[in-house]
Amino acid sequence: MGIHERAGKTAQQQDLVNIPRLMSQYYRLMPDVKIVGQRVSFGTSGHRGNAEQVSFNQHHIWAIAQAVADYRQQAGITGAIYVGIDTHALSQAAFISVLEVLAANQVEVRIDQQQGYTPTPVISRLIIAANENQPQSLCDGLVITPSHNPPQDGGIKYNPPHGGPAESEITAWIEQRANQYLENQLNSVKRVSYTQALDSDWIREQDFISPYVSSLAEVIDMEAIAASKVRIGVDPLGGSGIDYWQPIAQRYGLDITIVNDNVDPSFSFMPLDKDGKIRMDCSSPYAMAGLLAYQNQFDICVGNDPDYDRHGIVCPGFGLMNPNHFLAVAIDYLIRYRPEWSSELAIGKTLVSSAMIDRVVESHQRRLMEVPVGFKWFVDGLASCTVAFGGEESAGAAFLKRDGSTWCTDKDGFILALLAAEIIAITGQTPAQRYQALEEQFGQSYYKRVDSPISLDKKQKFAALDPLSLDLPLLAGESVLDILTRAPGNDAAVGGIKVCTENAWFAARPSGTEALFKIYAESFVSEAHLEKVIQEAQVFIDKALSN
Repeated sequence: MGIHERAGKTAQQQDLVNIPRLMSQYYRLMPDVKIVGQRVSFGTSGHRGNAEQVSFNQHHIWAIAQAVADYRQQAGITGAIYVGIDTHALSQAAFISVLEVLAANQVEVRIDQQQGYTPTPVISRLIIAANENQPQSLCDGLVITPSHNPPQDGGIKYNPPHGGPAESEITAWIEQRANQYLENQLNSVKRVSYTQALDSDWIREQDFISPYVSSLAEVIDMEAIAASKVRIGVDPLGGSGIDYWQPIAQRYGLDITIVNDNVDPSFSFMPLDKDGKIRMDCSSPYAMAGLLAYQNQFDICVGNDPDYDRHGIVCPGFGLMNPNHFLAVAIDYLIRYRPEWSSELAIGKTLVSSAMIDRVVESHQRRLMEVPVGFKWFVDGLASCTVAFGGEESAGAAFLKRDGSTWCTDKDGFILALLAAEIIAITGQTPAQRYQALEEQFGQSYYKRVDSPISLDKKQKFAALDPLSLDLPLLAGESVLDILTRAPGNDAAVGGIKVCTENAWFAARPSGTEALFKIYAESFVSEAHLEKVIQEAQVFIDKALSN
């Protein structure tokens, strides 16, 4: 796919979603569960959809909220449920729908005071803190967000009492239950009016901002950032963290400038992404073009997606860092400058993240935990304090507090952004400069992802691939050392395949939402070698799926 001619340029009127029409579609279009695309479907990040396509509408949210209430009852979860929303238009509508159902089910709900926006990591942190204080009455959470998806999309995800993304068993239960409610025309779904919900004793407002901000010094060396006077430029990308940066600056005396304070459900201020769509992707240089214009005015610039579970790091004179590069730098730095972290703690990465991380972890003689795609695989380790850091190539990560205890169990874009400032404060080098040092030590990485169309029949064959039956002795001139269909870190199925040589690897897996398969590849030899790896991978996968 080529780069759109207006990629990186500010959106024009014809690019914007019609918000009144979108909202009307949310309330008036009703899903037909006989149509697969209109059913509730929980992926790795909850249920996502579009009101116009009848995949994210009021009936969906009523059904999901009732299913969550049912799940809590059968799981014995009796504490409050924390509900957060981002700045997408459908998030506000879904928020109202959720409260109508939860109040009717007499579920104690905690929302931000003045019904403000709440980032995903804040919900995770609130759950963990609440459950530490009252383990006999566990709390959980809902976050209403489609993450970095376009403005017309909506999303909702459930975080159980561990505070992180729900396991597949839980989401499958909620999905099935919600679809049953849709099939039965919402019979047995309890609802009260929004006014009744707010007037009830079940909905309580709470200050979400102060507890999170006041705890940040437990995970980041805020004193060092303040003392070094690191100048930080922030672009919230119109997201849910907009009201957090000023309290952070005030509490810790940080030099933070918000370069874009726009909050607009059409996201009209956003530069277009590579495909010409509005997408708040903080790992895309096109979507981050607005912040990139400020890169030489600050010591570090940071951006986040609308629900703040991802991070983008911009260094002066260098631009937007590749997410893999910053993960490697963050891991190297944290191992060096967190002396209270036990050397027994594992460092987690997804199997499609850069092998630069493997080399960094090995150089520090630490244990690497390589897992399938999805942050949920790090939740248990972060909760039990056996995993110090978990990160994925799509710019999401989290890590333990400075004393080695749990901070959160979901991705936290705030702490990764602030870590970039801490790195400058402590080392005097930008993250980009530190990555250059890693390349001098371990070699240069060439990394690429390619998406290709795939038929439904071949897509289903991915799960049945047997590494013992696959004949691939060589890859781009190197001997194949391993063919994986299960992740070495936890023996979980990867939903595809990964092939490794001494200096290169590729992984192939089907998309969870589209008729595509994704090939991730990396070479430590050259750009030409990487292209050869990708070419041979495409031929090999096509052959393997044709048998």
